[in-house]
Amino acid sequence: MGNLRGSIFALCFVCSAVFLRGSAPGPALADEITTIRLATLLPPGSRYNDLLRAWNRSLKKGTDNKVQIRFYTGGSQGDERDFVRKMRVGQMDAAILSTTGLGILVRPTLVLAVPGVMKDYDQLDRVRDALDGRFTGLFERSGFRLLAWADAGKIRILSAHEFAAPTDLKSLRPWAWKDEPIFAHFLNVVGANPVRLGLNEVYAGLQTRMIDTVPVSAVAAIALQWFTKLKYVAKQNFGIIVGAVLIKKEKYDALAPEHQQVLRDTTAKMKRAFQPMIRRDDDRAYVSLVKRGLIEVDLSAHQGAWDAAAATTRTELVGRVYSKSLLQAVETAAAGGD
Repeated sequence: MGNLRGSIFALCFVCSAVFLRGSAPGPALADEITTIRLATLLPPGSRYNDLLRAWNRSLKKGTDNKVQIRFYTGGSQGDERDFVRKMRVGQMDAAILSTTGLGILVRPTLVLAVPGVMKDYDQLDRVRDALDGRFTGLFERSGFRLLAWADAGKIRILSAHEFAAPTDLKSLRPWAWKDEPIFAHFLNVVGANPVRLGLNEVYAGLQTRMIDTVPVSAVAAIALQWFTKLKYVAKQNFGIIVGAVLIKKEKYDALAPEHQQVLRDTTAKMKRAFQPMIRRDDDRAYVSLVKRGLIEVDLSAHQGAWDAAAATTRTELVGRVYSKSLLQAVETAAAGGD
């Protein structure tokens, strides 16, 4: 999946900033309570929300109840573009976004969504470890602080119709997220026509057959019930959904230094619990899709064609989405190079 690449799991949280009238933001006063309003696309009642609530409890305890989080689940705050817009106008101050939302904030981060480079978690972890400082700097210059990386499963192509080679997508109606150019360009490379929809429009699009093919993780396909409208699932994954926890720099700077540390520590603790859970759940979800009747499609006979189309996509987006040096750095780190 491209990004839903991203997203699905996209979590977004918003912090109310503390300002002194007529002056620049400064550390919160000792008797003030900062509420972090967190919006997320995670469905209400999912077990991932238990982790978020545990995060909130740890944050409150570590700050003597001076900082707390309020959650808005189920996409009640909109799509990732809405999250970004609300952060920029001050209605929200932080988010956990997929590469789609990250790319709206800092376009070069879309390099993390290019096809054919990171297909396993070891590759993804190497890339993020190697380039963490580079991406941190990009976000800082855009007014945001990177608190933690996250991910949400392996991207697979699911379809209502049989496919095997990339050119088979030409006869289908594949979905591409409105704000995500990577998978859409891949479709152009293979001669297919992407149907641009927002994330919240996908299920209805599958119902009406406006679209019949989606790039998505197995765990997201089940959570969003998209799989009920589809019949085939690729055995090989296209990439990995990348996400990150971001907070507006002005909001972060307004926190007392000791509260900044607690926020960093509790975010890292939440990530350590979330990441193995989502990876394990996604692997199990893929098995579940097959057990539920979706037909597994082995793409290996046409792997050369898939790889060639992915390579062309990566090359053609150099200078338009990311620099050549950044792409090379990602490819080198993914391959295990220095």
